[in-house]
Amino acid sequence: MNKTVLIVEDERKLRELIADYLEAEGLSWREAANGDDAVSLFRDIRPDLVILDILMPGLDGYDVCEEIRKLSDVPILFLTAKSEEEDKLLGYDLGADDYMTKPFSPKVLAAKVKALLRRSETSRAERAVAEGKLVNAGPLSIDVSGREAVLDGEPLALSPKEFDLLLYFANHNGIVLSRDRLLERVWGYDYEGDARTVDTYVRRLRLKLNDRADWIATLRGNGYRFKAAP
Repeated sequence: MNKTVLIVEDERKLRELIADYLEAEGLSWREAANGDDAVSLFRDIRPDLVILDILMPGLDGYDVCEEIRKLSDVPILFLTAKSEEEDKLLGYDLGADDYMTKPFSPKVLAAKVKALLRRSETSRAERAVAEGKLVNAGPLSIDVSGREAVLDGEPLALSPKEFDLLLYFANHNGIVLSRDRLLERVWGYDYEGDARTVDTYVRRLRLKLNDRADWIATLRGNGYRFKAAP
């Protein structure tokens, strides 16, 4: 796997530990000790994945994530001591793909990195196939390649994960989807969160859908069903 990982962490020993495990998996790496250097280095090398601490000098991890998302959809894995659910949800809202809290297992981290890289390759292949593809569900139109959703002629302001969830719903219009299935397919097989994450994002999607919020029905004990009506 000829891939390069950018390690963004202000603790030198931790950067070295992560680098050792990545090398053992055949991965190349570069490092940055603060957010400002991370953004600059990202622009120069365009890595295949970013491991990103949150609490750092200068730009914090959230700021770095926002800057990277302006440039690329490269996988971002937050590695941080901030473990509250709201911290994680903020990271996902900004476009992070996964989240690990300190202390952590370097072996599990390396496994997550490899899984994210594989998933990224699959996603790129799917986007290439779907380039220019539109998914339509009633008055909802989703531009897959452009990652834009329009409802009743008005664009929806969606976070990356809200877009992914809406797209999955639209592609399974009328089908009952369990929370576990949504976690698996939208967040990924190795996501460490629980069903409350799905519920939180469904609530946010309903707000974005306004008077179409009832398209997403809660089925007690079964999950959700998305059914777009004319």
